[in-house]
Amino acid sequence: MIRLRLALVLAVSLVLAGCGFHGLYSVSLPGGADLGPHPYHVSVVFGDVLDLVPQSAVKVNDVTVGKVESIALDGWRAKVTMAVNGDVRLPANSTAQLGQTSLLGEKYVALVAPAAGKGRGRLTDGDTVASSGRGVEGEEVLSALSLLLNDGGITQLQTINRELGDALAGREGSVRNLLTQLKTFIGGLDDQRGEVVRALTSVNRLATTLARQRRVLTTALDKIPPALKVLADERGQLTRMLTALNRLGKVGVAVINGSKEATLADLKALQPTLTTLAQAGSALPNSLELLVTYPFPRNVVDDIHGDYTNVYITADLDFSDVLHNLLEGPNTRSLSGPDQQQSSTPPQTRAPAKKQAPPKKQTPQLPRGVPELPTIVGLPPVLGQILEGVGG
Repeated sequence: MIRLRLALVLAVSLVLAGCGFHGLYSVSLPGGADLGPHPYHVSVVFGDVLDLVPQSAVKVNDVTVGKVESIALDGWRAKVTMAVNGDVRLPANSTAQLGQTSLLGEKYVALVAPAAGKGRGRLTDGDTVASSGRGVEGEEVLSALSLLLNDGGITQLQTINRELGDALAGREGSVRNLLTQLKTFIGGLDDQRGEVVRALTSVNRLATTLARQRRVLTTALDKIPPALKVLADERGQLTRMLTALNRLGKVGVAVINGSKEATLADLKALQPTLTTLAQAGSALPNSLELLVTYPFPRNVVDDIHGDYTNVYITADLDFSDVLHNLLEGPNTRSLSGPDQQQSSTPPQTRAPAKKQAPPKKQTPQLPRGVPELPTIVGLPPVLGQILEGVGG
């Protein structure tokens, strides 16, 4: 009988060894997840997997869709490899987190798809899922509650309540008024929420601009202290200058006040002259045109080229006329022609041919008026009339 039992144990050991048994975690649990004929494998890296073990469930919306195949150390973190049913389709940007079935239940890995409309791609075999952390452990909650009850301020609540009652006793109206004003203030802030947001946005833009101009601001701040030192060194001279300007202002005011009547009298005396200039109209500016072309009038300017002038002269070089002019003077004989001569010199048998004068060049017409002057606001009426006459 003992030999039979030993043979059975040896046979079971050989069967398990032939099946590649590497521990109890490699044995599928009854009632586990249905992976289907073509599961795909994904992995996730957690900073702490707590007491998660292989063969733990992998869930999507609390529905088991896979299992944890292995947990390995990846540096200082834990890498969890999972097998997921091939019929389960998840976006490539899904996340994984550790969950717990109940307060003292087992751990599992939950695959969470992104919000509707934000999914990208599809999770395939060999992909790595991002970790979104883990939930709070029941032990951690109990530990925090124990810390609060034992070493926290629970035992001081009675003292705090008593001191608070003593502080507010007799001041209920003031506290109520304070709460009312606080409510009004918060309501005003809520009404101005858009303005507050715009102000914060403007401050953000200003901060961005200052950040871009940091080098310029740094240079300016480096140069301001020397400039302030120069101003501080010259403070005495600046003070004396301002004092002198003050005295100059007082003297100027006294001079203006003292000469006010004389200035008004001078202006009144100038009024007839200015009135006459206004009545002159365009005659004055037209006569001033000669100053530009002096000593020649404007109509001969076009005939002057450099150091010579294009003009035509008719000269009577008759010898008898020249001799008569030399002996008797030009007043007793005219040079206008032989029909008006008073000399006893017999006339020539043939009159000399008169040289035909070239056609007379037309004199250019003068402009009718000078360009209009701009109107100046604030001038006395007489000066305005003068300028209008000049412009005409």
